[in-house]
Amino acid sequence: MIRRTFLILPALGKKRETNLWREGILDWEDFRSTARIKGIGAAKKSEMDLLLARADSSLAAKQSEYFCRILPSVEHWRMLDNFWEDVAYLDIETSGRSRYAEVTVVGIYTKGQMISLVKGQDLNFQNLAAALKDAKMLVTFNGSSFDLPILEYHFPFAVPKVPHCDLRHACRRAGYSGGLKSIEKQMGLLREREVEYMTGEEAVYLWHAWQRSHSKNALNLLLKYNEEDVMNLEPIAHKTYRLLEQQLLEEAKI
Repeated sequence: MIRRTFLILPALGKKRETNLWREGILDWEDFRSTARIKGIGAAKKSEMDLLLARADSSLAAKQSEYFCRILPSVEHWRMLDNFWEDVAYLDIETSGRSRYAEVTVVGIYTKGQMISLVKGQDLNFQNLAAALKDAKMLVTFNGSSFDLPILEYHFPFAVPKVPHCDLRHACRRAGYSGGLKSIEKQMGLLREREVEYMTGEEAVYLWHAWQRSHSKNALNLLLKYNEEDVMNLEPIAHKTYRLLEQQLLEEAKI
């Protein structure tokens, strides 16, 4: 989808992008190989060709951070199909609902590995940065408003500045409403029975139970809850990507 995207060009919006698709200019290669494009002067066309060439080389080199500067954040989902193997799915737990609350658990699923970092054990700047150092994209649910600002506050610069797909907003565009657990059910995703009905408030309670009595059961249940939050982001991201891509192409009738 990213190679079909012309929103990375200056002063070119979604309506013009759709019109380009309808005119048969379906991707960057089509744009650059078309000598003249209606409504774009020769000098501007040359500038745009250079920008697309740079985007192409950045994509080939997996320099995903380049697109953070030129692609609107709400369209970062378009990058997913090029970086599935390099996505880091992320979710945090905290000691309360304030952005200044302590981060208690950071769960990261990347390259087939689940990483759980726990406050007071192994959650620190170095380990968080190391867990995310190879990520070319981040996927969260409501991470724009919650997870990422909180991590930036407590661990400045540990999270890489790469494209970020917030599934809360992407799912809404794809026709799914509600919170993460509601969307999981709508998509037919099941959780382990022991955490099936747990809530964020109960996760806070489990952390405090662990702090008070060092109950291993409380900590293990909290980690299991967080792991389910993280692992379910992957199938939701795949389904949402397909739906949004289909939606865009159908609107353009291509």
